[in-house]
Amino acid sequence: MTVHQAVAIPDSEYVRLETILTNSIVPPAPLKQRFRALFTLKSVKSNRAVDIIARGFADPSVLLRHELAYVLGQMKNPHAIPILNNVLATLSEDPMVRHEAAEALGAIGQESSLEILEKYRTLEQESSRVVRETVELAIERIQYELTKAKTPPGNTDCDNNGGYTSIDPAPALEFAAKTESDVAHIKAMSTKEVGAVLMDVSLPLFQRYKAMFALRNRGDKEAVLELAKGFADDSALFRHEIAYVFGQMQHEASVPSLITTLENETEDTMVRHEAAEALGSIATPECFAVLEKYKGEGVPQVVKESCLIGLDMAEFEVSGEFQYAEKIETVV
Repeated sequence: MTVHQAVAIPDSEYVRLETILTNSIVPPAPLKQRFRALFTLKSVKSNRAVDIIARGFADPSVLLRHELAYVLGQMKNPHAIPILNNVLATLSEDPMVRHEAAEALGAIGQESSLEILEKYRTLEQESSRVVRETVELAIERIQYELTKAKTPPGNTDCDNNGGYTSIDPAPALEFAAKTESDVAHIKAMSTKEVGAVLMDVSLPLFQRYKAMFALRNRGDKEAVLELAKGFADDSALFRHEIAYVFGQMQHEASVPSLITTLENETEDTMVRHEAAEALGSIATPECFAVLEKYKGEGVPQVVKESCLIGLDMAEFEVSGEFQYAEKIETVV
């Protein structure tokens, strides 16, 4: 498992970033600035950065709270585990936020998290499907990592993800293979064959996610079209992950299905949110247009805020800036 490596920054930078993230300034910081402060703290990875992010969970924005949990998982710092446990255990919290807390526990990958994840796999049977499915994936991911740690080094690595920087909920098929012959077999599969695994509802969700990330890693138009079929799945969690993957791929062939998803007023807001941010990362003129359309009144708050963040991401993509975070002073 990857060990987090903190970046040393001055106390003044911590204070500045906390002030922005927790909106302790007058006039209040726009949401896009707070997101950039959050991703700056993500790059720092220290225990103090984790503690500052934790204070953001008092914010009224579901979108921001969800993003806080996501970032804590991506930091892979075990110091965040008690914070995430608390979020998952708060039944009054929005399922979108609790889902992200469960996924973050899986991303950090500590065996100690299995107990609380198993608890909520049982408790969520009659409650939130999104949370239950996320908990199941997180358990599978941790167990996968534990098994991998006991085997000789090979091709398996949940954090080896085809050049993407994210810590994914599951390894791609090719990285989950146990032998060289298995790797060769997977690489010889056609994109349609991998797509068939993606859409096979008889398979465990963890296996279907492996196919999802394998298609992402292929990265071409044919892979995009296979992934787009996932928007027909009956799991909101699965559909939201398809949109997330499209945001990573930044392939223009995904734009029509993402626009359809964002414009579908009967779609789960969690899925529409992810479609909006994916469109922001692709940043074609039609992406800008649809995000402008849904950033106003009469739109669910999570979707509206996601469109605002999507527009900021789109502006970043066309600006040529180096990273979607603020420049910070580091201690040498």
